[in-house]
Amino acid sequence: MFLLDSIALISNEQVNAPVVSGSHGGRSAAEFVLALSEKPSCVFFNDAGGGKEDAGKVALEMLQSQGIPCACYSHMSARIGDAKDGFENGIVSAHNPLANARGIVLNMLVKQAVALF
Repeated sequence: MFLLDSIALISNEQVNAPVVSGSHGGRSAAEFVLALSEKPSCVFFNDAGGGKEDAGKVALEMLQSQGIPCACYSHMSARIGDAKDGFENGIVSAHNPLANARGIVLNMLVKQAVALF
């Protein structure tokens, strides 16, 4: 497992491992993951409160389309930009179907969800 305060720090070093990011789950954040040649096993983002048209969670669909399980945790449960807080206190607020297929459900603790990978 890797804790990254910013998803901009992601690299091929995280191949086949879960990544908990402190970043929002917006388009720009998802693009850092999609640009990798070697993908992580799952990625967790802060939902950033959703934002206009759920812009803070668009990574769910973007990563789903590329075969990557993804979940967001509530901005009310953990600080944005603090991956350790997201891992220790984050509560899943949204997930894509691939994450659900691996057992991630709403209101699950991020640390429990990470253990599934």
